[in-house]
Amino acid sequence: MKLEYNWKKNITLFLVGQAFSIFGSLLVQYAIVWYITLKTGSGSMMTVFILAGVLPTFFISPFAGVWADRFNRKYLINGADASIAVTTLIVALFFIAGFENTWLLLICAALRALGQGVQLPAVNALIPQIIPPEYLTRINGINSSIQSTAMLTAPMVSGALLQFASINIIFFLDVITAAIGIGIVFCCVKIPAVSREATSGGQHPEAQTGEQQAQGIDYFRDLREGVRYIKSHKYILRLIVISILFFIAVSPTAFLTTLQVTRNFGPDIWRLTAIEMAFSSGMMLGGMIIGFWGGFKNRVHTMALACAFFGVEAIGLGLLSNFWLYVAVMGIMGVTMPIYNTPSMVMIQSRVDSAYMGRVSSVFSMISSLMMPAGMVIFGPLADLISIDIILIITGTLISFLALPFMFSRSLRAAGLPC
Repeated sequence: MKLEYNWKKNITLFLVGQAFSIFGSLLVQYAIVWYITLKTGSGSMMTVFILAGVLPTFFISPFAGVWADRFNRKYLINGADASIAVTTLIVALFFIAGFENTWLLLICAALRALGQGVQLPAVNALIPQIIPPEYLTRINGINSSIQSTAMLTAPMVSGALLQFASINIIFFLDVITAAIGIGIVFCCVKIPAVSREATSGGQHPEAQTGEQQAQGIDYFRDLREGVRYIKSHKYILRLIVISILFFIAVSPTAFLTTLQVTRNFGPDIWRLTAIEMAFSSGMMLGGMIIGFWGGFKNRVHTMALACAFFGVEAIGLGLLSNFWLYVAVMGIMGVTMPIYNTPSMVMIQSRVDSAYMGRVSSVFSMISSLMMPAGMVIFGPLADLISIDIILIITGTLISFLALPFMFSRSLRAAGLPC
């Protein structure tokens, strides 16, 4: 009973600490987006901002995966959080001194993206280290709900603050929430020793001394070993390919629906707010559903069902002419997303050897951070040539068909079974 209490206490404190960190980060993210929008009114600047927030994460993720497998994951998470907070603090001080420059915010976004690129693989690798495997689905579902709650409340809080105060207040709030999150994780979360051994060193990296790590680390060797590990496990390769196609096909739903609403229903701010709130609320509910339900016995069946549903829902967005039905479908799509994402993450966390968890997680971090913006390279210009309705119908059909490789792949079905 004491052991059960300890892991539950650990994961609760860890998720609370991360909730503070995520909420503060989202406050700043929305504040910067709206600041750039109001100050410049430039679509080109928004494109530069999106790239500044995506490319650094993509390029650092492979190295971050190695660090997550080589060093203490708790220290990595806290170090990344601290670097993001320090960056925000420096920008706040520049703004207070009168250097209010849009390019300074872009540099801030790029540096914050580097920190987030280090943090995410470490978080994904740490969670299965501190909880029993049979609880992974529930905990990841709860974590998804926490993130969705932050996504729902952060834009409202950020917008309200910008009405009555300067952007500097939000910067300082991010520093405060980061300090709280770091303090909780550093002082209260205990990380158990890892019993599994790394195939390349005979001793798990977290069990090595700092001197041993400094002498033995070879990033490119570790990257090659991570690639070999992925190649030797067919289910990881297949999941990577499907994930790439999924995120590319989902990109019109993520980025073009606001433009679609403006074209089809009118350029009203309340309409755009309504669809954002519906999707975030749906994701919060979906995280709770998958957390308590757990999905089918075979996780792949849950992912296949979510794929099929998400595709049908995307098609629905392309066909509907009633705004409130459109909002309802957006909410249902929000419910569906964690029902797809959570089993996928749990399958990786429960199947991948702990010594490779950071590197494998970093690959999926790269996919999720880059594939949707990459999809917009195709669908963004296409939206100026053909109706967004048609784009959503086509991509929705593709997403639905992605359920088939889940059902027919033996390696994926075998990996989807409980360990």
